[in-house]
Amino acid sequence: MNTKEGLKREIGIWGLSANIINLIVGAGIFVIPAIVAEGLGAASILAYLFCGFLIMLIMLCFAEVGSKLTQSGGAYSFIEVAFGKYFGFLTVNFFILGATIMADAAVANALVGTLAYFMPVFRNEFVRISFLVLIFSGLAYVNIRGVKQGITLVIVATIVKLSPLLLLVIIGMTQISIGNLVWDTLPSVNDFGKISLILFFAFQGAESGLNTGGEVINPQKTIPRGILISIIFVILLYVLIQLVAQGVLGASLAGFKDAPLAEVAKHMMGPFGVTLILAGAAISMFGFLSGDVLNMPRVIYSAARDKVILPLSLANIHSKYATPHYSIILYAVMGCFFSVTGEFKTLAILSSASVLLIYFGVAMAFIKLRLNKTLYPGSFKVWGGYTVPVISILIILWVLSNLTTNEIIGILSFVGILSVVYVLIKLLKKNKALA
Repeated sequence: MNTKEGLKREIGIWGLSANIINLIVGAGIFVIPAIVAEGLGAASILAYLFCGFLIMLIMLCFAEVGSKLTQSGGAYSFIEVAFGKYFGFLTVNFFILGATIMADAAVANALVGTLAYFMPVFRNEFVRISFLVLIFSGLAYVNIRGVKQGITLVIVATIVKLSPLLLLVIIGMTQISIGNLVWDTLPSVNDFGKISLILFFAFQGAESGLNTGGEVINPQKTIPRGILISIIFVILLYVLIQLVAQGVLGASLAGFKDAPLAEVAKHMMGPFGVTLILAGAAISMFGFLSGDVLNMPRVIYSAARDKVILPLSLANIHSKYATPHYSIILYAVMGCFFSVTGEFKTLAILSSASVLLIYFGVAMAFIKLRLNKTLYPGSFKVWGGYTVPVISILIILWVLSNLTTNEIIGILSFVGILSVVYVLIKLLKKNKALA
């Protein structure tokens, strides 16, 4: 089935769920248990449940808005339809430049570093660059060939990367020491807030899975079900991983910040366990990259389709494969460039804050679109009226309140630069129309 955009609807509930899980469960879960344990000790489980609750609320906003606006583009399309092209322009740039590209560059370099642990040849600069070019060009080729091929790769990568984590949980549940899970004290509100802020970012990524909305089968039902299935799975997986890590290593967990899960696996299975977890980390990183190269070019495509960014050729669909091939190529080239250069530290703070600002925009879009009661009949509707988006907005503002003054100035400066660019693009298009 082809949509009016020329895209094929081939992604079902399990494909969408696997895509979202793949995007959320990244390299972070292989190291974050030690960070959380250092701040909260045995009470770490509270932060996971709290953050899981928060992301569920935010994703419910995505579910309702996504069932109403089923075209490709995800959060960009939601915000653009609700508030106009200017905010759509800000969203697409925050998504691509502020968050995803820099995250992909970091993960790609981490992948090379993980491989170098097994094969020192990857420490050679020529080999490193060649591998990065091969990764991004290969992912671009697979996704240009068709979304079905791209989503199949994502499903395979998701299953393979989850296998060592699930094995760790299954074996670890039999070796937990109950004494290691006893709470000595309750964490302070300040400590809980700081750790939750860090942990919250481990739950991000689901929003990128909705960028393929124009290629989802029966999106009114598939999108909300896919979100709920994936988020519930991730919450359970994270909670069990933390319980096993804390239960096996106890207070010493906080001392293994580089590879806590590898230490847990070593404690239970010896050198084989270390190899298994490190291999899982490498596969997880590759899965993260494959998911982004599948999803993020759809944001570029949607923005060009709506004439928000130039060149408009980025909205072209491949005549044979029915995929946004120019957008895929552009995204892969940008990802490869920043991965090779590795100079992205100055945008690291912007990368984390960008996602929260996009969540804020989607929650606001939820409210505005809900007011149009007759505009989207038959769409998925979250219970509780406006309770879910209002709570989501308050949560996001609370998280952003932890930013420093310099970080806030940096974000506002980025918005200012994008606003100038937007005006220049508008003037350029106006002059073209008059010519």
